[in-house]
Amino acid sequence: MRRTSKIWVGLAAIVLPVTSVVMALGGTPADAAVGGSGPYPADYETSTTLANHTIFRPQTLPSERLPIVVWGNGGCSANGLSQGNFLREIASHGFLAIANGAPNGSGSTNSQMLTQSIDWAVAENSRAGSKYYNRLDTTKIAVAGFSCGGLEAYAVSADPRVTTTGIFSSGLLNDADDYQLRRLTKPIAYFVGGPSDIAYPNAIDDWGKLPAGLPAFMGNLNVGHGGTYDQPNGGEFGRVAVLYLKWRLKGDATAGRTFVGTDCGLCHTQWTVQQKNLTLDDGPPPTSPPPTSPPPTTPSPTTLPPGGCAAVFSIQDQWNGGFVATVTVTAGTAALTGWRVTLTLPGGASVTSVWNGVASGTSGTVTVTNQTYNGRLAAGQSTNFGFQGTGTGGGTTIACAGT
Repeated sequence: MRRTSKIWVGLAAIVLPVTSVVMALGGTPADAAVGGSGPYPADYETSTTLANHTIFRPQTLPSERLPIVVWGNGGCSANGLSQGNFLREIASHGFLAIANGAPNGSGSTNSQMLTQSIDWAVAENSRAGSKYYNRLDTTKIAVAGFSCGGLEAYAVSADPRVTTTGIFSSGLLNDADDYQLRRLTKPIAYFVGGPSDIAYPNAIDDWGKLPAGLPAFMGNLNVGHGGTYDQPNGGEFGRVAVLYLKWRLKGDATAGRTFVGTDCGLCHTQWTVQQKNLTLDDGPPPTSPPPTSPPPTTPSPTTLPPGGCAAVFSIQDQWNGGFVATVTVTAGTAALTGWRVTLTLPGGASVTSVWNGVASGTSGTVTVTNQTYNGRLAAGQSTNFGFQGTGTGGGTTIACAGT
């Protein structure tokens, strides 16, 4: 049962630096380099093709491909620099980190913006002429967030492209949302500000409800809800987050020892540690995202429509209160320059997020059109898109048309 007030998410926009933490951990922080402490000095940029987001990246892209981290801010703030020191630190260790919200933006964000970040990174990695062309590792993607942003991360965790989830000082507010825990299949980590963190009771409640067998880590450092994000290089939360991402997204076993075993690197320190089902090589292999330029697939000639396109709807996962579905679109006997799929959802069902497509509407009749990178299909060629919904997916009807 949830044991804390629902107002803490709104308060999470106030992030206070906690300098006493650094002292308690044994020393004052060194003056942080502008670009973080990693080997690849980092900064941020924006893109006209990813509106209302802030992109943190190494100033000079390394030869190694960059795993991807998409981030929801505290208070669901639309200021992409809200945890800027923290995200710049992550990028400086060879990651592409994308925050919801424009630099110094105003307003609020939603979970679909995290999906937009993933879609954009996958598209840029496959777009000839992009600075990120074949420079990103789109099979290694973390979704994470602080406070209200952690709730956004939960909502996107079921995206099959996600490798791991990071929940920072956050927890579900209502028992009715526990379905989001039951659908988790990829490793998850919680980094919380200890008993003085207003989100602590909800994070502990979530921890106790995780699916059996799910690899999970929880670390509590008693600094309160504000964490250390504003400190140079993100402070202690920044240091630990980098190690976790190196382990989960780069396969760095040395970094993994920070979290695994009775003598883990955070064990017997000022961190309070809990572990479930952890080994250095745990978790299923990462799921590769659907190819952005899919190879041609040729169904039986009798299944090819004479023109336009055909669409096949498939439920990937269904739980009490929600589902994840995939739609495969196949061109008919003529090439397409674009496609449009019309979904008619059963009563009580609605769409909450979409990847590899652009949705119009959320319930009843929902139209999904192609992204810029997967609209052109040769005759008989297929692509797909996916979406997450509330309610029951069974009974959905579908139609496809070329554009």
